[in-house]
Amino acid sequence: MRWIKGLILAVILLIVVLVGILFAVNNQQTIALNLIWLELPAVSLSVWLLATLVFGVLLGMLAMLGVYVRLKAILARSERHNKQQRKELDNLRTREFKELA
Repeated sequence: MRWIKGLILAVILLIVVLVGILFAVNNQQTIALNLIWLELPAVSLSVWLLATLVFGVLLGMLAMLGVYVRLKAILARSERHNKQQRKELDNLRTREFKELA
């Protein structure tokens, strides 16, 4: 089963790489990007589009970092509470057996 998952992942990765190559080949026009305060050099359209995609993904990951850290803290607190509750339950169970004996 594991090798099927790896094979499917490899096929998907190959398709993504091929689509990326086709995208780069079909978008060879050079464009100079003017960002009001900065003029960036003329590079092909595909490079600019891929660069903005990467920038957007990184910006999204940075935006979600606060939520991720908060959820990890909540999970750690819940696990500590769960461990404490289990210990208390075990103590009550053993006390009940001791009282019966």
